[in-house]
Amino acid sequence: MKILLIGEYSNVHATLAEGLRAIGHEVTVVSDGDGWKNYPRDIDVSRASGKFGGASLLVKLYTLLPKLRGYDVVQLINPMFFELKAERLFFFYNYLRNHNKNVFLGAFGMDYYWVHECIERKPLRYSDFNFGSQLRTDKAALTERRDWLGTAKEQLNKLIAEDCNGIITGLYEYHVCYEPHYPNKTRFIPYPIKMPDDNRIAEPHDKLKLFVGISKKRSAYKGTDVMLKAAENIAAKYPEQVDLKVANGIPFAQYEQMLDSSDVILDQLYSYTPAMNALLAMSKGIIVVGGGEPENYEILGEKNLRPIVNVEPNYESVYHELEQLVLYPEHIPELKHQSIAYIQKHHEYMKVTKEYEEFYNEKSQKA
Repeated sequence: MKILLIGEYSNVHATLAEGLRAIGHEVTVVSDGDGWKNYPRDIDVSRASGKFGGASLLVKLYTLLPKLRGYDVVQLINPMFFELKAERLFFFYNYLRNHNKNVFLGAFGMDYYWVHECIERKPLRYSDFNFGSQLRTDKAALTERRDWLGTAKEQLNKLIAEDCNGIITGLYEYHVCYEPHYPNKTRFIPYPIKMPDDNRIAEPHDKLKLFVGISKKRSAYKGTDVMLKAAENIAAKYPEQVDLKVANGIPFAQYEQMLDSSDVILDQLYSYTPAMNALLAMSKGIIVVGGGEPENYEILGEKNLRPIVNVEPNYESVYHELEQLVLYPEHIPELKHQSIAYIQKHHEYMKVTKEYEEFYNEKSQKA
């Protein structure tokens, strides 16, 4: 097949493209590299900063149109697949739909269905937008609500979801938001992770090395502020047993270097499941403290492995679980081995790639 992957989120499309090419498909990735992370792509559509960034990108995309046609499969990373206003994207979606055989939508992050369902139907006990029946009122949550509800973004998301051939959900959370609306076209497929060439687990050392990555704009929204406070207090209580490293706004290569030397990563307090950042860490034998709810294992059909140190969305739970790792270090090697086994079993990129291929074939309308 000839496949066009548009947009990027934490290396999902770049990794999928590598897998699809390995099994004989012709693949083109068009993206901005997910901003500062600068992931690989074939055609760059980064938006320049400044007053005329949008206009410049719009002109570039118009000139690219002839290269965005004639594909068997087009997959969009998100309804906002180019960094333009939603009003501009209706044209590009219709063009893609009219000049290619099949279009698939990725449900991999922030969009209308994620916001709306977590506010209205509340299928999750907690999320980016609710704690039980109570809605979150922090600035980031309110901003996303204003951005996606009753706007052109909502209209665009609904159009694409209703019109496309299939919807791929990357996490349990997103699946329960889309599947009730589109049961016949929604498929959960785990995120693809390319296993490291060498994922031997390091020998035990004197200190437990904790790692926290901070995104300033989304720290409170994702619960990083709470997790960091717990980690700082554990490190202060056990200075001879704990070493804490914090990455704050650094290039991805430097971030990954810091991650590689860690034993534990604290990631996404309000998530049910590990996303790409945590999955990458697990593939390296790094223990994730974050989202590992029973639903995460159920949707994968996993009965035995339990590598994720699941925490409730509060400071006390994070502090307790970190302290357990400090007090009972004999559990650490097993959690590290299980982390690698979990990724190999459920997220290994060639396995995931074949699931994508199967879904494309199942939902594609042959010309």
